[in-house]
Amino acid sequence: MTQADVEPAVAAEPPGPSDGPAAKETLEDYTLRFAPRSYRRWTPMVVATTALGGIAYMADFSIGAGIGLAHGTGNALAAILVAAVVIFVTGFPLAYYAARYNIDLDLITRGSGFGYYGSVLTSVIFASFTFIFFALEGSIMAQGLRLGLGLPLWLGYLVATFLVIPLVVYGMKALSTLQVWTTPLWLLLMVGPLAYLVATDPGTVHRFLSYAGTDGDVGLGAAPVLLGAGVCLSLIAQIGEQIDYLRFMPPKTAANRRSWWTAVVMAGPGWVVLGALKQAIGLFLAVYVLAQAGPAAATEPIRQFTGAFAAMLPSWLVVPLAVALVVISQIKINVTNAYSGSLAWTNSFTRITRRYPGRMVFVLANLACALALMEADMFRFLNSVLGFYSNCAIAWVVTVATDILVNKYLLRLSPHAPEFRRGMLYAVNPVGVVSFTAASGLSIALYFGALGDALQPYSPVAAALIAAVLTPLTAVVTRGKYYLRRTDDGIDAPRLDADGNPSAETATCHVCRQDFERPDLAACPAHDAVVCSLCLSTDRTGAHLLPAAPPVRPGPAPRPR
Repeated sequence: MTQADVEPAVAAEPPGPSDGPAAKETLEDYTLRFAPRSYRRWTPMVVATTALGGIAYMADFSIGAGIGLAHGTGNALAAILVAAVVIFVTGFPLAYYAARYNIDLDLITRGSGFGYYGSVLTSVIFASFTFIFFALEGSIMAQGLRLGLGLPLWLGYLVATFLVIPLVVYGMKALSTLQVWTTPLWLLLMVGPLAYLVATDPGTVHRFLSYAGTDGDVGLGAAPVLLGAGVCLSLIAQIGEQIDYLRFMPPKTAANRRSWWTAVVMAGPGWVVLGALKQAIGLFLAVYVLAQAGPAAATEPIRQFTGAFAAMLPSWLVVPLAVALVVISQIKINVTNAYSGSLAWTNSFTRITRRYPGRMVFVLANLACALALMEADMFRFLNSVLGFYSNCAIAWVVTVATDILVNKYLLRLSPHAPEFRRGMLYAVNPVGVVSFTAASGLSIALYFGALGDALQPYSPVAAALIAAVLTPLTAVVTRGKYYLRRTDDGIDAPRLDADGNPSAETATCHVCRQDFERPDLAACPAHDAVVCSLCLSTDRTGAHLLPAAPPVRPGPAPRPR
């Protein structure tokens, strides 16, 4: 919907949003709002397959190789396991809330301790995650194009960037088709060479397991394990990209209960199982090609797979297949990076400026950031960048997960049902903001050695522990009074149906004249009518916002079945 579409509708109304919502919501993929039931027509397994298609990234192979070459196989595998457990445990409640209530991670974060504006900080962090990993994957693709086609790296970076634009424009509908059709080929190309090497040359397994790394110590050590885990934990924010797909899950019913839960676990926290396996495979292949390629090149996935393919295929087929694997993987993940990044940037921009420029503007902005990182040769500093970034990502995800598990379900200080609408939330909730700021700030200080070199490896542990402790502590101290500005949105109809799913009942927003489902609406104080969440977000005068009400401590709430 254009500005011209909105102006006639609001001419006789009190001052309202100066920017109307996009008419083509399917193109915009419900960027700032609840995903309505009328749009969520995919089966649980299609949603799960689409979400898992984004796990095709090649950075895992480099991450595993980098950790293992530095600290040895034993320490690397232990680090990968530690990180995987943390990511699975913290990712589960977030994935459940996204699939159950059909909202993305930013909207979950707003109502889980951060407040309406407080979560802008985490949106920027997540957007940074998407363009950092876009740059990593684009660099890997450029390496493949240089080896296979002789393209210079700078040109390969441009190709990797512009190739995804046509695919990401149409959001979930195009991405679901892409991921479903390319996943079988990707799995075959990834697993085939590993299976062949293990079956035909068992000695590769022994060399892999006994590799001591540049440290030359085959034993396990707390410092190398935690340093490696810190790098792996930079991927903890990947749950945000999984959620960008999981929010399109169909309602959970008695008929689809089993497939619904399978899809949520598999495509939500379960992504880390495949991710951990890829990291281990990356180290295995790096050890295999180390003698021929050298330590620097052994961390490049294109070198790893050309070495593996060379053992099982004619020489003329090796490079084309390796390049095909890299290109397919890069496209599968970078359409997700570009898509999720655009959602995060749009969320932040709209809340701060109360203007809605559309998701496509930020697709291009996110790609520009990624291209700049690629041209700066970010791949050379992979583990350093990820080790630093992981402190912020861990602090954020652990804070939100703790708020859901502890503050909502155990302490009952946080509202059980997530809230995201402007006017219903306080601008800032100290529960999440204080916990996140303290956890990320102190862990970053540890990472840079401010408290001594001996404590540096423990920065990811500090980020997780501080966030897990401060989140419930701050909720208790504040008695949970900063979660909701109001407990009543002025609409009598329930937000949830009898099965605990968001209601599909619709009403017309009196500002933009579009129909929206019940969870996306609130009453307008100036009229006997309702207004949608996006019109609330872009309301610069506050004329459509409900007045604040005395805070009420949340009591026991019925749990969804």
